[in-house]
Amino acid sequence: MYQQVAADLRQAITDGAYGSGGRLPAEGDLARRYGVSRGTVRQALAVLRAEGLVTSRRGTRRVVLGSEGTQSFGELLSFTRWARSIDEEPGGRVVSIERHPADATEREQLRLDPRATVYRMLRVRTLSDRPVMIERTVYPESVGALVAALDPDTVSHTVRLEEQGVMIADAHHTIDLVRADADDARLLGCRPGDPLLRERRRSTDPAGAPIEWSDDRYVPGTMAFTVHSSAATGSLARRRATPEDRDADAGPGQAPPPAR
Repeated sequence: MYQQVAADLRQAITDGAYGSGGRLPAEGDLARRYGVSRGTVRQALAVLRAEGLVTSRRGTRRVVLGSEGTQSFGELLSFTRWARSIDEEPGGRVVSIERHPADATEREQLRLDPRATVYRMLRVRTLSDRPVMIERTVYPESVGALVAALDPDTVSHTVRLEEQGVMIADAHHTIDLVRADADDARLLGCRPGDPLLRERRRSTDPAGAPIEWSDDRYVPGTMAFTVHSSAATGSLARRRATPEDRDADAGPGQAPPPAR
């Protein structure tokens, strides 16, 4: 039902029924209109928020953002969706996925009890068969069990989890540089100590419960992130790296890292 509600609201937004910057009806009004519960309406709004169509602020009527010139939340969250948006063929190979007691950092990031267990996944992502990124993702046990049951050749874990009702509504990103360790070098074909672009991400569901904590490492020169901020909103977008990005990464007096 929430998918039907989301589809109807999406079409209305696309048709300009609410206008850019207009407000959607209140959750209670939408629930009465569609004959569903408020929980169903919130799920539908979470989908629209993930697509970058409405604001994410809870407790108020949602404001229509539109999608002109922006990258959807789904493309930013999902490597597969992003790769296909730039006409690349995404791929992935699960190196390992194992169940372990959660360590202190994992318990803090995923808000887990002291005796909780997690699933840790190591995965290589490719663009047109070229390794460009390593994912080290930690899942709470309930979500990790679903991921562990997927076919190892599954291209998009995000899409498969959505099909099973696991929706990601919000994500917090931290981006910095790290040096490649031995596993990074072996899996990406670089040298130990080479710089890698790192994105650490904690994702939560519509109720605010953490779904994943991930440490993703990219080969330099393959992609970049752009941040747009304003008094009204802020956005983060992933894109192909340009020669200018590679020059900037190199710093003064240094050769730019090779594009692999």
